[in-house]
Amino acid sequence: MTDSSALAPEDRKIVTLARSARARNGVPEGAAVRDETGRTYVAGTVALDSLKLSALQTAVAMAVASGAKSLEAAAVVTESAEASAADRAAVRDLGGPGTPVLVAGPDGALRVTVTAG
Repeated sequence: MTDSSALAPEDRKIVTLARSARARNGVPEGAAVRDETGRTYVAGTVALDSLKLSALQTAVAMAVASGAKSLEAAAVVTESAEASAADRAAVRDLGGPGTPVLVAGPDGALRVTVTAG
């Protein structure tokens, strides 16, 4: 487990926003992304009969729909120990392979930081 207090303030912010989205909406995952201008986009898992998106995919889609050109960082709060390949691909599509993806547990503790690579 990685010490979340060692994160830069802006990275702590997106972890906190992701955790809040998960709790507020009662969904399996919460996510937040920060674009090239510093704007943040927060989302939860989408599970409709006709549409299934992870929280991170939804946050990336929200950023794109709002005109973001790139991502600085992404965070996901999940029970899983890592970010899925599909989640990392969505981040990579907008932010590039070096974009950090912070993966935290439901308690907000950072588990790992990987690149979208």
